[in-house]
Amino acid sequence: MNTFLNIIWFLAGGFLIVIFYLLGTLFLMLTIVGIPFGLQTFKLSGLALFPFGKQVVSKEHDPGCLSLVLNVLWLIIAGLEIALIHMILALVFALTLIGLPIAVQHIKLARLALTPFGYSFK
Repeated sequence: MNTFLNIIWFLAGGFLIVIFYLLGTLFLMLTIVGIPFGLQTFKLSGLALFPFGKQVVSKEHDPGCLSLVLNVLWLIIAGLEIALIHMILALVFALTLIGLPIAVQHIKLARLALTPFGYSFK
């Protein structure tokens, strides 16, 4: 079932989200300061490629002060905008019964887009 839903996700615009995440990764990797953020957008693109069947979990160890600082910077720079886009797409897909699973994945990505540091997915 996850494979079928991943195909539907990909055809319903998931590939566009991945492209935008990868473009963001390229722009963030241009500066040394942006490299940690670029790595996170690259991880988000991997999750956005095929999100069904993957779970977002907190890292087992305490992420520490650096994750908190990076999450605050991320939230100010890009996190709110990305999360807002995912929430708007979730609302659009939630209007139909068939789009509900896709809306749930957009909500999962929106939560991760707000604070990507300190989480991993498997």
